[in-house]
Amino acid sequence: MRTLSWGDVAEEDPLLAFPAGRTSEAPGRPLRIAVTGASGTVGALVTRMLAGRYAVTAVSRDPARAARGGVAGTIVGADFAERRDLSRALAGADAVLAVTFDPLRPTHDANILAAARREGVRHVVKLSALAVTDPDAQDVITRWQRESEELLKASGLAWTILRPRAFMSNTLDWAPSVRGQGVVRGLYGTSRNSCVDPRDVAEAAACALSMPGHDGRTYALTGPQALSVREQTEQLGRALGRALTYEELTEEQALQAWRRRHPEPVAQAILDTARRQRDGAKTLLADGVREVTGHAPAAFRTWAERHAGLFRGAGPGGPARHSACVEAGSVTTPGSRWTGPVQAGRGEYFECHGHRGSEKVHY
Repeated sequence: MRTLSWGDVAEEDPLLAFPAGRTSEAPGRPLRIAVTGASGTVGALVTRMLAGRYAVTAVSRDPARAARGGVAGTIVGADFAERRDLSRALAGADAVLAVTFDPLRPTHDANILAAARREGVRHVVKLSALAVTDPDAQDVITRWQRESEELLKASGLAWTILRPRAFMSNTLDWAPSVRGQGVVRGLYGTSRNSCVDPRDVAEAAACALSMPGHDGRTYALTGPQALSVREQTEQLGRALGRALTYEELTEEQALQAWRRRHPEPVAQAILDTARRQRDGAKTLLADGVREVTGHAPAAFRTWAERHAGLFRGAGPGGPARHSACVEAGSVTTPGSRWTGPVQAGRGEYFECHGHRGSEKVHY
């Protein structure tokens, strides 16, 4: 019999999602947790995992859209560029999940931390990226994440840093070509990435926010196996019950596609990280998921089976709306579309063809 994780339990019964953990400084009231980026990949799941047990404030640029997307807790609108907005949103919080999305607007992390200090927040959990540990990673996205981590460590607040590898749900970018042509296209298709299920990342965040023992800790979050795009394509095909074809792009084809969809610094950063993956920089397997949550990380095969329906055809809301939007999180593929930095609304950094390819900066 499979043992249910807290993430599984949260989906069945949010009231049983997490046992009592940290306590509030104010006797008689529950721990108050603010989740920034609450409309996105990890944030939405965290709100659902915690809202039945704790007082959760879900911070989103677009509260109406967050509500439609199944975000739990008290939804509050805020613009990360406005410290006054953030102070209002974080007022009374004991702990904050800090998820920022735009490397071209690096002041957002500083604004969150300033508001957290002003409002007396005790603990900040930061969603960063495993790439920060690679000294050869000097692209604009990774430099931004490193600087954000240093800001947090120097803030005087208690902190926990989560460093996930690429989200398995990034493969949702393939859904249109898989549905229409049975084809997956990518760059360096034999290079491997130890991608992680975003639900495991969300559960790690929920644990760090609500349970003691994580202050001053940094966790590397990966899946159980480093897989190539070709191998993911094969496993996805098995989940779908049909063979899929992989087509290799040239570097120039991929870069031109990214340039059409992203600002030049982002397109170059995506290419840089693809090259590092080609050179074997993303195969590390870490035990962070087990350390924080107590269970092994989910395999890509499991994720693919759970989401197979999204690759078979449109659901009731069409291909642009599906239940995995709250899970949708390799860097973006050439099939994704830049629509400008969307801070905490429908997507968080990249808004891609009807699913939130949101924290694609986590690689």
